[in-house]
Amino acid sequence: MAAALGLSCLAAGAQGTGNAAIGSVPVLKNWTAPNYKMTSQALVDDTFAKHPELLSLTLQGEPTGHKGIHTTFAGTFPERIGKMSSEVDVLVMTKGYTILDPRWNRQETPSKSVYLLPLRDKSGQNIGLTVIVFKGNTKSEKDYFLAASAIRDEMAAQIPNHASLFQPAAQK
Repeated sequence: MAAALGLSCLAAGAQGTGNAAIGSVPVLKNWTAPNYKMTSQALVDDTFAKHPELLSLTLQGEPTGHKGIHTTFAGTFPERIGKMSSEVDVLVMTKGYTILDPRWNRQETPSKSVYLLPLRDKSGQNIGLTVIVFKGNTKSEKDYFLAASAIRDEMAAQIPNHASLFQPAAQK
């Protein structure tokens, strides 16, 4: 577990330089989303709406047709779409690691707990990364991990396969 927490510290410190900024941190972008709302973004929007305990929800991986490009392709912060994934993010995507970062002893506003889990489709295949950020850090690491896993699995049940994430979202 110490190694996982150490990796999460690397993720928190990973910074790029480029054509956009999140707060005061420059961000390197390596992909541009299509001009339509993708199924992945609709999934994030629906899941986030069902879970008021979340501060943010992000999906990362290789967009269809962009082998070797690891990027944010859906999430609750539109300005982060296309943000290049960190080396730690790529480890979760390619090796299936799970990273628990309860943000203990940090003076952050708002307080939060961050969990990086492999994104799966309904057959259980790892197809990317989901970053689940909870408001606060008042529960146990185990409770947050179980909640993050349940949210990831809830999304997985709605994902037929990797390619489906990049299709146009169904009209509601």
